[in-house]
Amino acid sequence: MTSSQEQYIIVGTAGHVDHGKTVLVRALTGVDTDRLKEEKERGISIELGFAPLVLPSGRRVGLVDVPGHERFIRHMLAGVAGIDLVLMVVAADEGVMPQTREHLDILNLLQVKRGLVAITKIDLVDEEWLALVEEDVRQAVKGSVLEGAPMVPVSAVTGEGLERLLATLDTLVADTPARESVGPARLPIDRVFTIAGFGTVVTGTLWSGSLKVGETICIYPAGKSVRIRSLQVHGEPVETAYAGQRVAVNLAGVQVNEVKRGQVLAEPESLKPSLRLGADLYLLASTHRPLVHGARVRFHLGTSEILARVLLLDREELVPGESALVQVHAEEPVCARRGDRFVIRSYSPIHTIGGGTVLDPSARRYRRREEVVKALEILRAGRPQDLVLETLKTLEPEAPDIHSIAKKAGLDPGMVAPILEELEEQGQVISGRPQGADAWFMTASTYQRLGKAAEEALLAYHRQWPLRSGLPKEELRSRLGKIVANLSARTFNLLLANWEAEGRIKVLAQEVRSADFNLEPPARFQPALAGAREAYRQGGFTPPAWEEVARQQSLEPEAASEVLHYLLRQGELVRVGEDIYFSRQALEAAKARIAAFLEEHGHITLAEARDLLGSTRKYVLPLLEYLDQIKFTRRQGDLRVRY
Repeated sequence: MTSSQEQYIIVGTAGHVDHGKTVLVRALTGVDTDRLKEEKERGISIELGFAPLVLPSGRRVGLVDVPGHERFIRHMLAGVAGIDLVLMVVAADEGVMPQTREHLDILNLLQVKRGLVAITKIDLVDEEWLALVEEDVRQAVKGSVLEGAPMVPVSAVTGEGLERLLATLDTLVADTPARESVGPARLPIDRVFTIAGFGTVVTGTLWSGSLKVGETICIYPAGKSVRIRSLQVHGEPVETAYAGQRVAVNLAGVQVNEVKRGQVLAEPESLKPSLRLGADLYLLASTHRPLVHGARVRFHLGTSEILARVLLLDREELVPGESALVQVHAEEPVCARRGDRFVIRSYSPIHTIGGGTVLDPSARRYRRREEVVKALEILRAGRPQDLVLETLKTLEPEAPDIHSIAKKAGLDPGMVAPILEELEEQGQVISGRPQGADAWFMTASTYQRLGKAAEEALLAYHRQWPLRSGLPKEELRSRLGKIVANLSARTFNLLLANWEAEGRIKVLAQEVRSADFNLEPPARFQPALAGAREAYRQGGFTPPAWEEVARQQSLEPEAASEVLHYLLRQGELVRVGEDIYFSRQALEAAKARIAAFLEEHGHITLAEARDLLGSTRKYVLPLLEYLDQIKFTRRQGDLRVRY
């Protein structure tokens, strides 16, 4: 990480309405974050406000001023989701109030672990009252992420305590690690507007990665590709924006009505929208009632607010103060990554009731059973080896590469590679390494199950159809699809290549056969094959009908069909018309005679061909049409010429 990136820290305010958050931000930065006319008229923040702040050390941070009124908690959640450090504001003349506690609950749920408390409006109280408020705050933050956090009394009116507040904030910022500007870029959108002459602009905190002018980016969950026309960080144009910065992105290729708060700006193919998430959910102890299975809630992740239902996997209700593994069924697509924190609020009346961590960002529909709970417990524990193995299971039946596994698991690919090596050495994972492509991986149990099923299917097929060269590929894939659902053509072909390299099968153009399958027809078919060959050899240019040959050889209908198709596949017979077959020798002889005639005369009629071959119209007409089809001859009216 470069030194220039160390300053990219976002500080968010929190606290009850009218406790002086916006006034304090103005005193610290000189910026009035109340932008809307309605905010100025009512004296409260409704939308999010932003201001740059230069600390005494020269470090620059971004201040996010969030609304404190209970009616605008959803806006508060949109702002606090991307912060690194919190500035909790409590007014000295009122002390801890309902939204103070709700904001504190939200900070706990989102695990914003660094911060300080500013006791504002100290010019309105005496020292004795201030001491009581400070003790009230200490009790309120006890057991929370702000327990033990610095507490600084200030007055935005007189300026008392502001220097100390800045110095304390400076120290905290110095100890707060900057976000890594590696990995895919992700910016949850919290504002959308248009500027004359520029077009659509979105703003937000860049959670990860970096954005560059001119690059193509994607708006999720819609998946719409757009181009970055320009970037600004705190009002200053930049060519590149880094993780942790407040960024305004001017987008080309999208109208302002096509974008909204809650969507995510991210690298193409870096997110997978889903209606289901596997999660670890905690229900606040202060919540008044249990959460029942299937409860409808307001689900907040990043800057989005989506209605959803919470399905409890191992119980009928979740008691306040307890955690459970759940599946969240959203009513709109959600774009998440493993490890993302979220908050849930009750549907009605609206108040914060819990939150937790996304474990599986694109979960399948779960059934409430022990295996699912066990899998989510592994994801919750987060042990890398278990996490990679469980991630691989969730991605099956696909055979993902290292980057796909790392993205799904929320780990660095450099960490995943040695873990997969270790798991392969232990026999828990199988890999394939196609030439010119990335290695793919599959759990050994699934690989072996599919391999055994394929071998059994081929063995049964060869036993039933000994004259056929192999089982059609799509038929084999269909059979394996009954073992592992949704087996894609890509994974199927990767498996075939691996099994062939292991010497277990032989892959033909459109068929698959066992490696040890003997193409020599079984003894019971040899007399019929010999008789059929002789019948067509003797028939020459007036070959017999197949039904007649089958009757002469005493073949049952199924056996007759097998013998005929064997001779056709081997090229010993050639179908030239409906139920008309020529032996290969007769066909080549006919072609030679017709070629010589055309060489001498330039063209040939049907009658001339009939006489030349000593045959009849019944056989010669389909033969000539066949020769046209294979581009040996070309028809011109009633004549044929050499193609």
